[in-house]
Amino acid sequence: MTSLRARKKADKERRILEAATQLFREQGFDHARMEHIAELADVSVGTLYNYYENKGDILMATVNMEVTEVLDAGEAIVADPPLDVEEAVHRLVDQYYDHSLYYLSKEMWRAAMAISIQQPDTPLSKAYTELDQRLSAQMVRLIETLQARRLVRPSVSARAVGEVLFNNLNMMFIEFVKDEPQPLAVLKTRVAEQHGPIARLIALEKTALSTFVR
Repeated sequence: MTSLRARKKADKERRILEAATQLFREQGFDHARMEHIAELADVSVGTLYNYYENKGDILMATVNMEVTEVLDAGEAIVADPPLDVEEAVHRLVDQYYDHSLYYLSKEMWRAAMAISIQQPDTPLSKAYTELDQRLSAQMVRLIETLQARRLVRPSVSARAVGEVLFNNLNMMFIEFVKDEPQPLAVLKTRVAEQHGPIARLIALEKTALSTFVR
C-alpha cells in the first residue's frame, strides 16, 4: 500500500510537471523560468529545486511520464492484439504517436532529444534511453504474441522484426519533430505505408494458416 507521504510526493511532482509543460508550451522552453513554474504548481521555489535542479531535468521527467503512459496503454494491445498482423502493428504504432504530443510540443521534444545527447550520463537521460529500449521491447513482444497465435510465420525472428519496426518509427518521429509544420496524420500515414509491406511479408498466409490450424 502506498503511504500518504508517497502519494503527496507523487501529487506534487505531477503538479510541477503539468505546470512546467503548460509554461513550456505558452512561453517556449528557453523562456520559461523556474520561479514561474513553482508559482503555477503552487510550491515554493526551494521545494521545486529539491525535486529538480533545472528546467532540463523537469523536461526529461516529463518525457519519462509521457512514455511511461504510452507503454502502459500499449500493454493492452500486446496482450490482445487484432487478429491481423498489419492492423496490430498499426494499432500499436498509432497508440505511440497519438499520445506523443499530449504533454510535449515538438519544440519540447527537440530540446529533450538534445539534452539526452549532450548529457548522456545524467540519471534522467539514462532513463530516456531505457524508455526507448522498453518501447522497442514492447514492439518485439507484439510480434511474439502474434507469432504465438500463429499469425506470423514461425521462421521469422520476432526480435529482429520488432526492433526494425521500432527503429523505423523512432527515426520517423525524430524527423517529424524537426519538421514543425508536418501534421501527425501525415507521419502516421507515411509510417503505415512503410510498415505495411513488412507486416504482410511476415504474416502467415490465410491458406497456410487454415492448413496449420487443422
